[in-house]
Amino acid sequence: MDLMEKLTILTDAAKYDAACTSSGLDRRARPGGLGATMAAGCCHSFSADGRCVTLLKVLMTNACAYDCAYCVNRRSNDVPRAAFTPRELCELTTGFYRRNYIEGLFLSSAVLRDPDYTTERMIAVLRLLREGGFAGYIHAKAIPGADPLLTYRLGLLCDRLSVNIELPSEASLKRLAPDKSKTSILSPMGEIRDGILRSRQELRLFRHAPRFAPAGQSTQMIVGATPESDLHILRLSEGLYRRYRLKRVFYSAYMPVSSSPLLPAPQGFRPPLLREHRLYQADWLLRYYHFRAHELLDEDHPDLDPRLDPKCCWALRHLELFPVEVSRADYELLLRVPGVGVTSARRILAARRAGPLTFEGLKGLGVVLKRAQYFLTCSGRMLPGLSRLSREALLARLTAASPALPPEEAPVQLSLFH
Repeated sequence: MDLMEKLTILTDAAKYDAACTSSGLDRRARPGGLGATMAAGCCHSFSADGRCVTLLKVLMTNACAYDCAYCVNRRSNDVPRAAFTPRELCELTTGFYRRNYIEGLFLSSAVLRDPDYTTERMIAVLRLLREGGFAGYIHAKAIPGADPLLTYRLGLLCDRLSVNIELPSEASLKRLAPDKSKTSILSPMGEIRDGILRSRQELRLFRHAPRFAPAGQSTQMIVGATPESDLHILRLSEGLYRRYRLKRVFYSAYMPVSSSPLLPAPQGFRPPLLREHRLYQADWLLRYYHFRAHELLDEDHPDLDPRLDPKCCWALRHLELFPVEVSRADYELLLRVPGVGVTSARRILAARRAGPLTFEGLKGLGVVLKRAQYFLTCSGRMLPGLSRLSREALLARLTAASPALPPEEAPVQLSLFH
């Protein structure tokens, strides 16, 4: 098997990892043109300063010793198998980097033989790259069950580490991934957290100390393959952020890749993409807007409303707090107004020191008035032509202002809990 055949197989096998977004573009260079794009493996991620960077997203191998029912690379699945040698993957990454196809590497792997052996091969790739002078961004997937020392060595060679939690509950993990366990996944998360904290302390004392996963760690869970509610998922994410100091939890809508009776039947099943989208919105509220999972959902209403974003739903359940006067509201309350983001809330605090604010001025500060107009007053007055509306009338207007749902994802029966 030549190198391009391996690349085709192993980049396709990596496409279900949601930590990056595949470009899906294949554009060859033309005479007189500048540059080219390869669809195989190229994906986009974002750096801490907001830059979009292009990464080679690939597996070391898709020959897996495990038999996870939800995974396309499971041992029992009859698919073409391939594996890079460390030297092959190093030269491929370096060649793409020199051609300006990519700015870094996203490296994961199926479990070849056992976690330790797989991690050793990944370390060999990264060591060859770094010793060869490669300074690009590297995101590596730690293998659950590997020796902690190997995970530490991997973290010293990459910028970000991640351990996929895969499924939202231990019961689902036992049923669909019998070779994995909750402990084997959470233990390396704790080791990575401790390694990052220790590295930061060492760098305060000695600036040339080795850096361990300086871009932090993340994880991913599959949504829709198992019956856990959105409340369960958000509570889990909240706990992961708090306990393991994760940079990001990625949610991946389940794609049917198996006919296992333990999974949704492939016939007629549509990936829950809208649910994934709402979970990302709720996750954003947890990370940046100081919400808690129990504020967004409760035991009687455990799932997010697909019609509206979670902040609008929360506001409709707490109309006693609105409308908010922009000249007096504190930062925490401004953050809870639909249509007001972190940046626009800070701009409001700065702008109101200079004089009274108007709705036109709020629009210039980045406030999304099509939502915020129902929840804000300027100098004690609502937007001309508006008055306080009932919950039902507000729901109708906000739903009409939201982007239309694709017909295949439009809900049949919905309810807004009070």
